[in-house]
Amino acid sequence: MSSQEEGRMEGVLVSAKREGSTITTTVVSDAQGRYSFPSSKLEAGRYSLRIRAAGYDLDGAQPTEVKTQNTTQLDLKLRKSQDLAAQLSNGEWLLSMPGTDEQKQGFLSCVGCHTVERIARSRYSAEEFVPLLKRMRNYAQGSSPLRPQVRPGAREPSQNQLQQITKFAQYLSTVNLSKVAKWEYPLKTLPRPKGKATQVIITEYDLPRPEAMPHDAAIDAEGMIWYSDFGSQYLGKLDPKTAKVVEYAVPVTKPGAPAGALDLRFDPQGNVWMGMMYQGSIAKFDRETQKFQTWSAPKFKENDEARLAMVDPVHINLDGKVWIGGDDEYRLDVKTGEWYTVDYSRGLPKNSPPADRLGSYGVISDSKNNFYGTNFGGQYIIKIDAKTLNVTPFPTPTPNSAPRRGHMDPQDRLWFAEYRGNMLGMFDTKTERTREWAMPTAWTNPYDAILDKDGYAWTGGMSNDLVVRLNTKTEEFIEYLLPHTTNIRRVNMDNTTSRPTFWIGNNLGASIIKIEPLQ
Repeated sequence: MSSQEEGRMEGVLVSAKREGSTITTTVVSDAQGRYSFPSSKLEAGRYSLRIRAAGYDLDGAQPTEVKTQNTTQLDLKLRKSQDLAAQLSNGEWLLSMPGTDEQKQGFLSCVGCHTVERIARSRYSAEEFVPLLKRMRNYAQGSSPLRPQVRPGAREPSQNQLQQITKFAQYLSTVNLSKVAKWEYPLKTLPRPKGKATQVIITEYDLPRPEAMPHDAAIDAEGMIWYSDFGSQYLGKLDPKTAKVVEYAVPVTKPGAPAGALDLRFDPQGNVWMGMMYQGSIAKFDRETQKFQTWSAPKFKENDEARLAMVDPVHINLDGKVWIGGDDEYRLDVKTGEWYTVDYSRGLPKNSPPADRLGSYGVISDSKNNFYGTNFGGQYIIKIDAKTLNVTPFPTPTPNSAPRRGHMDPQDRLWFAEYRGNMLGMFDTKTERTREWAMPTAWTNPYDAILDKDGYAWTGGMSNDLVVRLNTKTEEFIEYLLPHTTNIRRVNMDNTTSRPTFWIGNNLGASIIKIEPLQ
């Protein structure tokens, strides 16, 4: 692996895909420019190759034949790219653009549906941006450029919101191509992977529907990967051994409302539960009968904005109740059908923030089925006692950190991502203290976090294409670069492998991705 400019190149991602296959395997070149695919990963056949190395393209790539009995060697040559802008991640665009962090924070509402490059290449003036931003703020979260979904009950922005939209539109017109033929700011790229960051194998599994939006991807006890579709009424199951995908049609509980589901979790029996967003319901998929059962939020048909995003049935065996998150948070008794709406003022300690500032985004239970909510609109981890239903908020050390989602470990420690704070956090439910680790790279904006069996904490960036692993003992970070633009949401681990394996869904890429660290 070499180029005229650099000679042998470290940190180049090389991806191989066999003709007719739905699996792409990626490895990374070492300090000597060498790369190799394990024989177990590539069966005989004709393969196409692609690379990722910012500023470079593959020179004269041709399909390559891999034979069973022989080792195939291919010396890849790279040449300088003619279109560096097309290779930048969202985070690299934000590093490149002039402006304050406060101005750039506005892009964090964009990257869930499309890339920053789309905005940077546009030629809209500030005045032309305003109606576009007004329209897009009414799109449901499970939208993509080709399949936007309009939220029910869409409203005109308030005067204050319009002022914010106008201000952001003015900023956008200074970083796009509305006034210039070429960007007048230099395009910045992050360093290529080095050392341990090159010791990884990445496998991508294409899903059968190109429009699929795998938001949450989780592995069950049998090694199957289940995923929720953020924009369609499907529950999917991937067999990583065969790459076979089976999809189940999820019932529509609110016709005309945006489709799609967000949170996906297993109960103690291995049944799959989902939060169905604007459908206003949660769904349980019984593994034995392969049938769905749904529960709809109180008065959800009377409220156009009714949305149930999260559901936690992990400890339903303790008291028969599941915690649910959305525009309101609930506790549901699945046998009686009784819904309790969380009252954030209940038992609220003195000197706490006002109850109306304590909404939760992520919903996670501990081993006693106490509720822990991540306060995406602010900076709190919020506990609700399962017995008294009293509320206690715990602020993160970083103000306005936007805790987003997380996982409880076996010691009842909540590992979570701080989206705006650009940090990974851990809240110990026993000591009631929080630790934070800053992401090594600016504009990573992690969405979720999890601890593996070996003591490594993992997260993934929504604003760049980095999977981040933290050694919690030495505090060493490793950042694994993914092969192409990846919208990382929920993160999950397979702890049954000798070295834990990391799984994510590419929410805007119709694929499931596996990351296998080699050390």
